[in-house]
Amino acid sequence: MELVALNVNGRTYNIAVEKNWTLLYTLREVMDLTGTKCGCSTGDCGSCKVIIDGEAVNSCSVRAMDMGGKAIETIEGISPGHVSLHPIQQAFIDCGAVQCGFCTPGFIMSATVLLERGEKLSRDAIRKHMAGNLCRCTGYENIVNAVEKVMDENETRRGKTVR
Repeated sequence: MELVALNVNGRTYNIAVEKNWTLLYTLREVMDLTGTKCGCSTGDCGSCKVIIDGEAVNSCSVRAMDMGGKAIETIEGISPGHVSLHPIQQAFIDCGAVQCGFCTPGFIMSATVLLERGEKLSRDAIRKHMAGNLCRCTGYENIVNAVEKVMDENETRRGKTVR
């Protein structure tokens, strides 16, 4: 085992990991952060998405021991002050985008990265950005509606234009 300092949701954890442990395994099985889901273990479904240094990444595709010094954000850490829902989480509820809920954390993490860019995108551009996530319930329209809802709210506050 090797000791690695993981910065998860703004807090540093010193954790002993095996060389072959994925970040997904470490988050779920060692740190008990089970909001990140294990869907395919091959990086194809997006259920295990987390944000690493500002980018949405499939946590099943990276080794935990390589994550030292990187800022890792999980679904448990995206809400403001960890006491209320993030606007995209609320929009998923409001728009009926949660369906069975299994893919929801991965979609929310991808959407969070997109929303942090501060742009108002077309529905097609939203779909392209979210293409690395799969929904087994075919809830894509409601997911796009949720992302668009938050973009519209942000646009109202900031005055951005559609690209």
